[in-house]
Amino acid sequence: MTSSAKIPKPRSLSELKDLHDYLDDVRLRPGMYVRGQSITHLASILYGYRVACEIHGLPSTADFEPGGPFNEWLWPRLRLGYESSLGWATEIERSAEAAGIAPLDMFFSLLDQFRAERDDAPQDAAR
Repeated sequence: MTSSAKIPKPRSLSELKDLHDYLDDVRLRPGMYVRGQSITHLASILYGYRVACEIHGLPSTADFEPGGPFNEWLWPRLRLGYESSLGWATEIERSAEAAGIAPLDMFFSLLDQFRAERDDAPQDAAR
C-alpha cells in the first residue's frame, strides 16, 4: 500500500533558521530528540539552546524562559491564576495527565495556538 502524501522529514541543523524550526523537527520525531518524550527534558534542551546562544553572542528567543511570552500566554489557558514556580513544562505535564493527553501532544497543540495568536497580533513598532 502506497500513499501519495509526502511525509515530512527532519531537516539538517544547518537548514534550521531558529528555535521554532527546531521544534518543528522535534514534532516530527519526538522520540529521537526528547528522552522519554518528557516535556521537562524538552525544557532542558530549550534552556541549553539559550545558554549556548548567550555564550556565543548569538540572538536567541526568550519565548520559553520563566516570565517569557509563552509563560505569560500559557497561564490563563491552563486556568492558572498565577505563574507557577514549577514552570511551564511541569504545568503542561500536569494538565495533560489530568486530561488524559500525551504531554508532548498538548505542548505542540499549545505551541500552535501561541504561534497563531502571536502571528495574528499587531506588531509593536518599537521592536
